[in-house]
Amino acid sequence: MKYVYPAVFTKEEEGKYAIHFPDIESCYTCGDNLADGLKMAQNVLAFTLYDYEKEGREIPTASDINDIDVAEDEFVNYITRDTIEYRKRHNNKAVKKTLTIPQWLNEEAAAKGVNFSAVL
Repeated sequence: MKYVYPAVFTKEEEGKYAIHFPDIESCYTCGDNLADGLKMAQNVLAFTLYDYEKEGREIPTASDINDIDVAEDEFVNYITRDTIEYRKRHNNKAVKKTLTIPQWLNEEAAAKGVNFSAVL
């Protein structure tokens, strides 16, 4: 599922950023610079929303970016994440499957030294 949420970026010392999502409880991170902060914000948003989905929790409604008040050293930016894509990348649990193939294919593969476990 694709989600878009506003994130508040707060500039800290030495060019670092603290980031939080006002609509999502306990969803915050930080970055060493703006680029790192954007990457970290994407990661924490995907992880948090994936966790909500997994636990069956209600996904909060995203606020309008114009309705969020920020301090002078802050700005708001939309962050987009796809929890299906996140799940594909991070849920790499191996699943055993039994496969039936034609005999001729098995013989050809054996003759060529194909390891079906490695291929599949």
